[in-house]
Amino acid sequence: MTEHVTPFRDQPSEVSHRLDGLSDAVEAARGRLEPSLVQPAADLAGRGTERLRLSGEHTIVALAGATGSGKSSLFNALTDLELAGVGLRRPTTSWALACAWGPDGAEGLLQWMGIPARHQVSRMSMLDGSSDDTKLDGLVLLDLPDHDSTEVSHHLEMERLVEYADVLVWVLDPQKYADAAIHDRYIRPMAGYSDVTVVVLNQIDRIPLEQRDRALADVRRILAEEGLPDVTVVGVSATRGDGIDDLKRELARRIRSKASARQRLTTDVRARASEISEVGGRSTVPGVTDTDVAELDRALVDGVGVPQIVTAISSITRRRAVRRTGWPVTRWLGRLRKEPWQELGLGEDLSPAALAKAAVPDEARVQRASAETAVRDFAEKAAVGLERPWRDAVRAASTVQGADIVAELDRAVAGTDLKAVRPAVWWTLVNVLQWLLLVAAVAGLGWWVAADVVDVGDVSAPPEVMGRSAALVLAVGAALAGIAVATAARGAGRVGAGRRAAHADRELRATIDEVARARVVEPVRAELELYDRYRRGIEQALS
Repeated sequence: MTEHVTPFRDQPSEVSHRLDGLSDAVEAARGRLEPSLVQPAADLAGRGTERLRLSGEHTIVALAGATGSGKSSLFNALTDLELAGVGLRRPTTSWALACAWGPDGAEGLLQWMGIPARHQVSRMSMLDGSSDDTKLDGLVLLDLPDHDSTEVSHHLEMERLVEYADVLVWVLDPQKYADAAIHDRYIRPMAGYSDVTVVVLNQIDRIPLEQRDRALADVRRILAEEGLPDVTVVGVSATRGDGIDDLKRELARRIRSKASARQRLTTDVRARASEISEVGGRSTVPGVTDTDVAELDRALVDGVGVPQIVTAISSITRRRAVRRTGWPVTRWLGRLRKEPWQELGLGEDLSPAALAKAAVPDEARVQRASAETAVRDFAEKAAVGLERPWRDAVRAASTVQGADIVAELDRAVAGTDLKAVRPAVWWTLVNVLQWLLLVAAVAGLGWWVAADVVDVGDVSAPPEVMGRSAALVLAVGAALAGIAVATAARGAGRVGAGRRAAHADRELRATIDEVARARVVEPVRAELELYDRYRRGIEQALS
């Protein structure tokens, strides 16, 4: 049966989808999670995207191993060339050497991996007598520096290039295949990469024939204990050629399937996404509700003394209306007691700032502490279900923008037009009427006294109305009318005061809601939206 081959370039969408998710997650997590956690994932997302763009026709296979494992000899055996270890070209395995079967597209890959041109070889120009099942067209083979080299630069180069490989071939030798150094540092951490890992037991010719199967079984046992039970293990002798065709068949199969790069990228993306989610989490959270915003608004309304301001406006407006529209005589008597604004320490300045300062004295502003507490409580509710880094980010968003929210609220309240200072037009009209009635009452009373009580000769006697002196009727009628007008104005003033208080309450609450949204609610919501982008990115990467 012919094996179905799916070209890599035809199905990058699944891997690209995961890479896009990881990229979104790390971009959203910047500044929230530790750079040491985020940056490797960002590097992987960039590297993986570039890998998909460059070439799907090549499979990158890296040979890794310790000094003396025969890794370079295996490289020569696979290429059928004496490339690695040639004195003039490469006296030691200090830098990676690459051999590409079929150069189309490989130059871009090799340049992307940072392999110098002098360390690149094309296999296409060489005669190749391999059978069909061992042909390695499309292979890019890397001979990595020794992992146990004493040179730090060798370690760095080896670990850097391991990140680029689609298939990892770990070369062990019979004397060191159980060496803890390579297992602890490299093989065990690759437990999640068993699909793209091959282990080669080289120099098998040094093991007696009857003991080879047992040695290979021992390698498989060690790998299984380290979490890689399904890794392909091949015994070879690079110098004699034993098992080389078996290894070529394994590599050829992986090249033909075009799945290794996808598998490696998928495993890498999932591993990085899992690492990030362990710290940043990926739970859905309730976020900020309208009820939470309403509770914050109520607390801030109390915090800047809106109820006291509204009550003061109502009381002051009523008394001002009485002073402007009451019977002038009673107004004079009323001056003997303090007015509400005088009790609050106010003069004629009835601005919102003055009202706020008088209604909520600085020395007794317990409400201010409650306003700051309300901001913290709001942030805590918004952060429910988040892991610590995101909780801290939400708290920071609420406090950085709302650090001086009480002062901001005070400024906003002071700038709100409450229409509390301007007298009502009808107050003036009623005031004029009251003074006319007072003049009439005084004139009538004076006429009556001059004509009927003192009997001043020059003053003509007033006519009678219903048997009463018209002057006296005028005086009494004007006084009664003034008192009646004052009573009616008092009721109208109470209604007007209520309307002004209601208007002030609406305006102040709207102002406070605007400040709260700009300084606290929107910054917190923005942080939660960023978390949701991060969470969806992680879910996409792990899908």
